[in-house]
Amino acid sequence: MGYRFDDLTAACQDDWRAYIEHDFVRRLGDATLEEGAFRHYLQQDYLFLIHFARAYALAAYKSRDLGELRHAFDGLKTILDVELGLHVDYCRAWGISEQDLSRLPEARATLAYTRYVLDTGHRGDLLDLHVALAPCLVGYGEIAQWLNGRDETVRGEANPYDAWIAMYEGEAFQQAMADERAWLDARLAEVTPRRFEELTAVFRDATRLEIDFWQMGLDQRH
Repeated sequence: MGYRFDDLTAACQDDWRAYIEHDFVRRLGDATLEEGAFRHYLQQDYLFLIHFARAYALAAYKSRDLGELRHAFDGLKTILDVELGLHVDYCRAWGISEQDLSRLPEARATLAYTRYVLDTGHRGDLLDLHVALAPCLVGYGEIAQWLNGRDETVRGEANPYDAWIAMYEGEAFQQAMADERAWLDARLAEVTPRRFEELTAVFRDATRLEIDFWQMGLDQRH
């Protein structure tokens, strides 16, 4: 029996839970997160999405068949045509213009995670790249599910961050997450134990860098 994505999260359980249940996420769900922290996170996440798009362009380059190429193209198109547009609109609702976003310097946590993903993709294969990206794509979907499962999570107008939760619990993102998990499951099923250890190291590092990204927002670090 081969490996699955759940085996990656199980192998990195402490880091994965620290990411999914980070104080930034808890406070966002509780509606107690400082607005300045959320605003700082939003701006840096815009920069992250640009590099996320670059990573999918790299995935297209790394593709070996038409199926992989279409998968990468769909991811790139979704980010450029949907996610970045929604993000700009969402930032505008928080008083952050697209011009403001275009002038932003990257925080160190943004630099660290995005460059790690791109470096992993350059030195590894397509599976390495997808495993490095998984904490973001799969993680945000799981975070929305986790928030919805908590009694403490505040929904509706009482929570200024409700639209953020709604974005990632929505059908489109949840389907994208499910598709990515299925893609990963199919390829992890074929790897050797030694290769799985290598991929676990990539996943753990990427998850730790995602934890730092939450903390960057919470501390409003540059």
